[in-house]
Amino acid sequence: MKITRITAWQLDLPLHEGSYNWSGGKSVQVFDSTLVRIEVDEGLVGWGEVCPLGSAYLPSYAAGVRAGLSEIAPDMLGLEATELGRLNRHMDACLKGHPYVKSALDMACWDILGKAAGMPCCELLGGRYGEDIVLYRAISQEAPEAMAARVAEYRAEGYRRFQLKVGGDPDEDIARIRSAAEVLKPGDKLIADANTGWLMHEAARVVRAVRDVDVYIEQPCLSYEECLSIRQRTDHPFVLDESIDGLDPLLRGHADHGMDVVNIKISKFGGLTRAKQARDLCVELGIAMTIEDAWGGDVVTAAIAHLAHSTPEEFRFTATDFNSYVTRNYADNAPQRDGGRMAASTAPGLGLEPREAELGAPCLDVH
Repeated sequence: MKITRITAWQLDLPLHEGSYNWSGGKSVQVFDSTLVRIEVDEGLVGWGEVCPLGSAYLPSYAAGVRAGLSEIAPDMLGLEATELGRLNRHMDACLKGHPYVKSALDMACWDILGKAAGMPCCELLGGRYGEDIVLYRAISQEAPEAMAARVAEYRAEGYRRFQLKVGGDPDEDIARIRSAAEVLKPGDKLIADANTGWLMHEAARVVRAVRDVDVYIEQPCLSYEECLSIRQRTDHPFVLDESIDGLDPLLRGHADHGMDVVNIKISKFGGLTRAKQARDLCVELGIAMTIEDAWGGDVVTAAIAHLAHSTPEEFRFTATDFNSYVTRNYADNAPQRDGGRMAASTAPGLGLEPREAELGAPCLDVH
C-alpha cells in the first residue's frame, strides 16, 4: 500500500445563507477548501479534505494548506499509507507544526485503510454506536430576532441543538440568548458560542445576566486562563473549543475542571488519527464532546460522521453536517442530514466518491 501519487484541488464552497458571521465582525461568504486524493500502488484511492474557517479564526488559512502540502507531499511518496502512526510521525518530521495541513492527508489514508480492510472507517475508529448522530445547527450572528427566527426554522427541520454565534456587544448578546431560548422546547439544547470574542468583564456580565436561562457557554474569551476565570464565576455548563488543540491542553482543562464539553475539530488536531486519540482520552476522562471540524464539504462531513458514530453515545454531545450549509456538493454517497441527524456510511472507507470530472484542474500533483 505504498503511496504513489498525491493530487489536490482547490474548491469554492458558497453558503446557502449568503454569509456566516461570528465574533469580532468576522464573516465568510465562500469557503476555500482543499480536496486531496492519495493513490497507492495496489490501485486504491483515498480522499481527504481540509477547510479553514477563513484566516482569522484558528492559526490556519486556506493558501497555507496548499503551500504546506507542496512541502510534505513529495516526502510521502513511497510510504505505507496504512501505517498511520508512522505516517503522522513522518509528516511531523517534514513540517513542524501546522497540523491542519496534515489533516487531509491523514484522512485520505484512513479512507484507504478502510477500503483495504473492506470496512467502514467508523468500525476501525472504535465501532458503530447507535443508529445515527444528533446534529447541531450553527446560527450565524445577526440581530436577536433574526437569530431566534433561524432557530425556529431549523427546529422545524428536526434540529434540537443550536449554537448561537455571540461574542459581540454584551447587551445584544444577552438579547440573542434570551430570544433564542424563548423558541426552544423541552429537550432542546442551546449553546452560546462567543468564539473568544468577549473580554472577561463582558463575559462576566453575560453569564450573570442569563443566569436563569438553560444555556451552555462556549469559549467566552481568547485565552484558556480567561475562560477558566469565567468558568469559576458561573454554574452554566461550559464548553471549550479554540483553547483545546492537543492532548496537553485537554489534560490541563480536565485537571482544572475547566470544561464540561470539549469540541474536537479534526483539522485542529491534525487529522483523524490524533482526533481519535483526543476522543478516546475524553471518553476515559468522562468529558462529553462535539465532533466536528473548522469547516468543509462532503469529505469533511463524511469524516465527522465516522468519528462521531464511533464515539460512545453518552459522550457524543453533538456533531455537525457542514455539507448542508453550502451550495456545492461534489461527491456521490456523501452523508446527508435527515431530521437533524445523520449516519456514517456502511461502505468501506469513508464511503463516498468525489466526482473528479467536476473538480477542474488540480493545484498540486505529485508522483
